[in-house]
Amino acid sequence: MTSPTPSLAALLDAFDEPTMIVQRGIVIRANAAVRDLLGHETAGRDLRLAIRHPLALETIANGKASDVEVVGIGGADRPWHMQVRPLDGAALLVRLSDRSELAAAERMRTDFVANASHELRTPLATIIGYAETLAEDGEVETGTRVKFGAVIEGEARRMLRIVEDLMSLSRIEADRFRAPEEQVDLGEVGRIAIDHATALAERRGCRIVAAIGDGLPAIRGDFGQLLQLADNLIGNALRYGCNAKACSVEVGVRVVTDRVALIVRDDGDGIAPEHLPRLTERFYRVDSARSRESGGTGLGLAIVKHIVERHRGTLSIQSVPGQGTEVMVTLPTG
Repeated sequence: MTSPTPSLAALLDAFDEPTMIVQRGIVIRANAAVRDLLGHETAGRDLRLAIRHPLALETIANGKASDVEVVGIGGADRPWHMQVRPLDGAALLVRLSDRSELAAAERMRTDFVANASHELRTPLATIIGYAETLAEDGEVETGTRVKFGAVIEGEARRMLRIVEDLMSLSRIEADRFRAPEEQVDLGEVGRIAIDHATALAERRGCRIVAAIGDGLPAIRGDFGQLLQLADNLIGNALRYGCNAKACSVEVGVRVVTDRVALIVRDDGDGIAPEHLPRLTERFYRVDSARSRESGGTGLGLAIVKHIVERHRGTLSIQSVPGQGTEVMVTLPTG
């Protein structure tokens, strides 16, 4: 017994992307994706009423096998790759492949390169300027030489921190599809991160209050990455959440529902609501001048976000101006 031949409509609907058959300027068949994009009355209509795009119409009217990039179908800035393939007679198969994600990825790459270049150019320009002054003929007072040398060292270290954070991001992204395999005690991670932050806390005139539970279930993770995550969160709280009125940061690790949570809270100035959605963007800063003065690279929370994603966790940031900020990372046990 032979299997029934699928109908043309069924074949077109098997395509996830908008696909239609055009004959002599009329859309004779259109799949569900076309109907969602261009309207439910697309089939049987003049193509010029369905697609109001000069380049797309010209390409289809040529009646030849073609591939073309078009922007503006179904949205003013929506990019598509359009394929036109001749069928029997005068019919043409027209398929649209959405390029929105590729375009967004390219914009992100371009923005990232521009931002990274800017972040490195600023300290590099300072280093060159001071070095040129020191290299000039003539005596340089000891105080001036020491001051210039300190600036050069500080800016060089800042560049090093940026490069190290960029390398960390690259390594984390390379591992994002590889599940971590270690059994990690998040309480131990928290205690080690607190020890790492002791010197910074002393410089900032701030104290760290530990609230780490006992007997916590292990999580499956990458110990080094989770320690980096905790270091970044505690460091941020010390840099931006400590002032004359608020001089403590609380670091907690406890079970929340069926997960283990790392919670870092400060009682500092807080963050305005409009900034919260963008905090994990690379190089995004609420206060650029303050961030640079405190030694921040603008990459810390981006690194945290990527580590959380690799560990299939959740990241939440809650903040009220004048009342402080709480960052909570929850990770599955097992």
